[in-house]
Amino acid sequence: MPRNLRIGVDVGGTNTDGVILDPTRSSEPSRGIIAWHKAPTTSNPSDGINNAITAMFQESKVNPEDVASVTIGTTHFINAVVEGDQARLARVAVVRLCGPFAKSVPPGIDWPVRLRNLICAYHCRVDGGLEVDGELISEINESQIREQAEIIKSKVITSVVINGIFSPIDIVHKQEETAAAIFRECYPEADIVLSKDVANLGFLERENAAILNASILPFARKTITSFHSAIARLGLKCPVFITQNDGTILLASKASELPIRTFSSGPTNSMRGAAFLTQNFNDVKENEAMMVVDIGGTTTDVGLLLANGFPRQAAAFSEISGVRTNFSYPDVRSIGLGGGSIVRRREDGTLSIGPDSVGYQLPRKARVFGGNVITATDYTVLAGRCEIGDRSLVLGKLDGLEEFKTMVKRMLERIIDTMKTSADDIPVLLVGGGAVIAPDELKGASRVIKPEWSGVANAIGAATARVSGVIDTIQSTELKASAQVMEEISKTAIQKAIDNGAKAETVQVVEMDHLPLQYIANKSRFIVKAVGDFDFDRELSRDQYLVPEEVAKEDEMSEFEKQTLKTDEVELEEVNISTYKPHIQGREWIISETDLAWISTGCYILGTGGGGSPYGHMLRLREIMRSGGVVRVISPEDLQDTDLVACGGGKGSPTVSIEKLPGDEMMQSQNELYDYMKVTPNAVIALEIGGGNGLQGMILGASTNMNLPTVDGDWMGRAYPVAWQTTPVVFETKPVFLPSTICDGNGNVMLMKEAKSELMVERAFRAALSQMGSHVACAKGPVTGANAKKWVVEYTISLSWRIGRAVALSRRLNRIGTVAESIIEEVGSGKVLFRGKIVGVERSLRMGHVYGEVVIEGEGGEKMKIPFKNENIVAIVGEEVVCSVPDLICVIDAQNGEAIGTPEYRYGLLVVVLGIVASEKWTSTPRGLEIGGPKGFGMDHIEYKPLGVFRKPRSVIEEYGKER
Repeated sequence: MPRNLRIGVDVGGTNTDGVILDPTRSSEPSRGIIAWHKAPTTSNPSDGINNAITAMFQESKVNPEDVASVTIGTTHFINAVVEGDQARLARVAVVRLCGPFAKSVPPGIDWPVRLRNLICAYHCRVDGGLEVDGELISEINESQIREQAEIIKSKVITSVVINGIFSPIDIVHKQEETAAAIFRECYPEADIVLSKDVANLGFLERENAAILNASILPFARKTITSFHSAIARLGLKCPVFITQNDGTILLASKASELPIRTFSSGPTNSMRGAAFLTQNFNDVKENEAMMVVDIGGTTTDVGLLLANGFPRQAAAFSEISGVRTNFSYPDVRSIGLGGGSIVRRREDGTLSIGPDSVGYQLPRKARVFGGNVITATDYTVLAGRCEIGDRSLVLGKLDGLEEFKTMVKRMLERIIDTMKTSADDIPVLLVGGGAVIAPDELKGASRVIKPEWSGVANAIGAATARVSGVIDTIQSTELKASAQVMEEISKTAIQKAIDNGAKAETVQVVEMDHLPLQYIANKSRFIVKAVGDFDFDRELSRDQYLVPEEVAKEDEMSEFEKQTLKTDEVELEEVNISTYKPHIQGREWIISETDLAWISTGCYILGTGGGGSPYGHMLRLREIMRSGGVVRVISPEDLQDTDLVACGGGKGSPTVSIEKLPGDEMMQSQNELYDYMKVTPNAVIALEIGGGNGLQGMILGASTNMNLPTVDGDWMGRAYPVAWQTTPVVFETKPVFLPSTICDGNGNVMLMKEAKSELMVERAFRAALSQMGSHVACAKGPVTGANAKKWVVEYTISLSWRIGRAVALSRRLNRIGTVAESIIEEVGSGKVLFRGKIVGVERSLRMGHVYGEVVIEGEGGEKMKIPFKNENIVAIVGEEVVCSVPDLICVIDAQNGEAIGTPEYRYGLLVVVLGIVASEKWTSTPRGLEIGGPKGFGMDHIEYKPLGVFRKPRSVIEEYGKER
């Protein structure tokens, strides 16, 4: 007789919820739920699991032989990271397979100090790594790996991460796997984590995720053993699964190797459980997206359940306890509203709800239970919406009931609105133990549904989770159409799901994405996810679901009892943004870390969607400064006419730059150029202020590199897709940057001495790019101080600083809603063009550039279209062009004020579109408009109309230098 029953358990911080489910009876009124139970979570999680399942068995008289699986969701692993629990986090060594790259950005560089000191114990760089096309940067060196294994062994570090450049696409050389095999021969006791098993493209973010995974491994292994032990003690002989962040499952044996994949499974389980509970509901349409609102004791978590039945995933990067990662993570927003939220009167007489809460102490502290704290539950009981505690204890003793209901309604409506992907109403499902505080109607909701058993939706989600297979790869489209490549990858993803345990006939593709890569001919990134039901007819090996007898008897967790992290290290003190003043020494601005953070934010906004994220460059420059390097900025007018002003930057695909972190190529290109020219420059300037190149002038000028002051300005005032779209080319028809060099950092140098035009230089260097790893450092020939003063777009570092400061201040004062207006006020010439949500994105690759169009829908249903070529070109509302190049069209995230680059455009993001008036260096001559205006992008039919009158940015040196 087939075993049909599934047990789902969710181990939370306060309660352990359980459910026994028969999926063959899911269409019945009972939804196939045979029993459910809540039990307090215990320090040893196996006790809580045992208690919950035992209680359900006693209630339902279920025969353990009829149970097909037990699936567990837990927050234990992420809690250990969030709490910085040194008893549960192991020290980690990192081995980078990177050859000459990734020198200046060590592991953990962007982590909170306390966590970095606790976890990041050692790192090294050895030969290895791939280019974006799969070619080798260098072969791995066995003797280097053996040497590092002995060093790590001598330091008694047992958790090791191996991270290779472009390892997620390494299916031929398998460098990480080879290095791990060598390492295990030398140090068999070590736990080795391959970065490619943890996350996808993005070297630093993948490494961060792998380090967290390695650090939690010993605790995870013991915890999952305790899960197995609980199951064994109950006499269950079935596979044990752990739920993942994306709503699918892993065999517990696999989860003990990849615990990071479970970090945010709680909210995901609630969403999946809600979807199951509403199947076949009359008022829920099939394949309809739904908003799930999970109201607990302290917080309300809101996520979008897509039509495919899985939660919408977060953008490219997510932060866990201050650590930036890129593994799959649900897009969930939280607010401080729950059944235990404390309700009080402010000084002005208005009512406030939360964010503080009595949490698990609700049965002791709430008024309805005889306590002295007024909570949201007290008001809910007073309103007659639930029958718990003693209503007489609040009857006639609480004022403002209508005010309370209005405020709860408004709080929920606001968070739901921020998560919606269109102005249309959407079904809202209320789950969680605190769902009783929510009203029956909400603005923006087509209907509000509170399904039965919603209090254990998380356990139901665990019981009904499915198996997945995900492929994230870079493939050539030279000989095959993109559709054909996508079809082949989809088949591979389906097979991977089957290999992971899915029943073949149930597997289907639920997500597909195709991202052409900039400046890389015929290469695209393809991402496909397939899911299916677990095949319970499949024979599993004994060790996949049974614990050895001696382990089942001994699952003591005392060695992992919580220990507060004690450290002498402190985080950097937050500056007072309103009173902060930059350090001006004479006529030089000495850049601080605060300045750098603000400049980086401003650079990406001025990138108008292109230029690549400055994040990695910011980390590199910050590390230079922390190691004693000094960065100086000067005003253009302080240049002498006879000075020589150097220029340099990165050229190539942002996809490569996020994976192949810099080595020495930027300085090598400058050294090669000036060794050839036999001259010495006096200052340096950024090629473009927009994006990552906006920081390159300061990196080159740092005292540890060229030791030159960086000019407060650049040659674009923004980002443009090609290097001939610069102001010197506007004023000079002959080449102005020759000779020029490019270096790939791996032994290849190209010098161009003569050319007919800057356009020809650009074409030659672009042609070389694909043979040099699709990303190079470029050193432009110097210009004189006299010409620099004529051609420069002035004070753009100052402008970036002011924009970044405006964003930081808006966050600090909780005024993100007006951050766009604050930016425009700092810029002095521009306007807010549009607010809305991204509802459509199209991309295609032509001549190495990503062309496309993003569609943004406003609250009233009106739409703005922005065509882009790496950078945003024009903004169109209806048939009207409201802004066009050379004016800047900047799209920022409405939730945090940060720039959103064109590669990051995705459905559902809330955005604000800004228009900033371009420098008169572009707009004052027909040639400037021909190069930098719509005609420069082949849009001859669009006539440039100025957004406003240009106002030169205010110089930081002039403003703050006078005060000293």
